[in-house]
Amino acid sequence: MILSTRASLALAATLGALALNAHAASPAGDDITYDVDDETFEGYFSSAEGEAKGTVLIVHDWAGLTDYERRRADMLAELGFDAFVVDLYGQGNRPDAAEDRKAETARLYENRERMRELTLAGLAEARAQGAAEPTVVMGYCFGGAVVLEIARSEEADEVVGYASFHGGLSTPDGQEWPDDVGPILIAHGGADESIPMSQVATLSEELEAADATYEIEVYSGAPHAFTVFGNDSYQERADDKSWAAFLDLLDEAL
Repeated sequence: MILSTRASLALAATLGALALNAHAASPAGDDITYDVDDETFEGYFSSAEGEAKGTVLIVHDWAGLTDYERRRADMLAELGFDAFVVDLYGQGNRPDAAEDRKAETARLYENRERMRELTLAGLAEARAQGAAEPTVVMGYCFGGAVVLEIARSEEADEVVGYASFHGGLSTPDGQEWPDDVGPILIAHGGADESIPMSQVATLSEELEAADATYEIEVYSGAPHAFTVFGNDSYQERADDKSWAAFLDLLDEAL
């Protein structure tokens, strides 16, 4: 039996997810400390075995870098990609309470220059660790909003694609989309009460006006944070479909 590209990649992703679920307590990569403006940050690097197809830079959600992002990085490394999880909060800053997480994200939403600086510093550290240069940037929830910020800025070199999973989609006042932005994947839950469908429609209009290459996938019944393993919000169908779509993007871009 011959499988389509998406079916083959989806099968590989599913097998990788099952393997990591069985070994969730043993990340395969390494925690990496690095400094930005005299402040220490701690990312995570999981390298592909052999020659990498490219690199995926992962931006964490509002909880900061946790084992969830480490597992996603390991899944990508198993599929032949170098994967680096950037830290936007600082070493040891992994807030538990919702109000603390809101405060951390607010600091960066209110200082977009700092948001971009820290993300690009993580990209630079990934390359310093030996990650392949052609890069796709992806992120979850808050991290998805950061991904779109980087895409609009055009400040990242050798970035060839972007992906946002249940991320914030609104464009800040004073920003606009460039004419030559790389391909973008938006994975959105149809039942997301945090990011309304109005943001999806507005983003589509903006990307059309910029003549961008993009795909927006909406998964019926999927709530916010539908990819997060073990959470009440997790929806396996939406997670599998969005991961397969993401692997299609990697296959095309890298």
